[in-house]
Amino acid sequence: MQLVYFSSMFCEPCSQTRFVLDQVQKLVPAASVVEHDVALAPELAEAAHVRVTPTVLVRQEDGTEVFRAEGVPTVNQVLVALARTVS
Repeated sequence: MQLVYFSSMFCEPCSQTRFVLDQVQKLVPAASVVEHDVALAPELAEAAHVRVTPTVLVRQEDGTEVFRAEGVPTVNQVLVALARTVS
C-alpha cells in the first residue's frame, strides 16, 4: 500500500492533508507515505497528472492507482481506498 502525496510549501490545505495522512499511518502502519513537493519534483507531478495541491494518490504495490483526492481527503476516504488495495 502506497500513499503518494503531492504538496507545495505554502499550501494550508497541504498541512491539513499531512495531518490526515499521519492519522492514517497511525491506524495502518503498513501504509507508506511518500511526499513530493511539486516545486521540487515537477516531472513527477506532471507524470501523475497533478494539477492542484494537495493531491493524494493511493496505489497498489504494482503502482495501479485506486484512489485520487484533489484537496484534503478525510481519514475515512483514505482508509477505504487502502482497503481496496488489499482486496
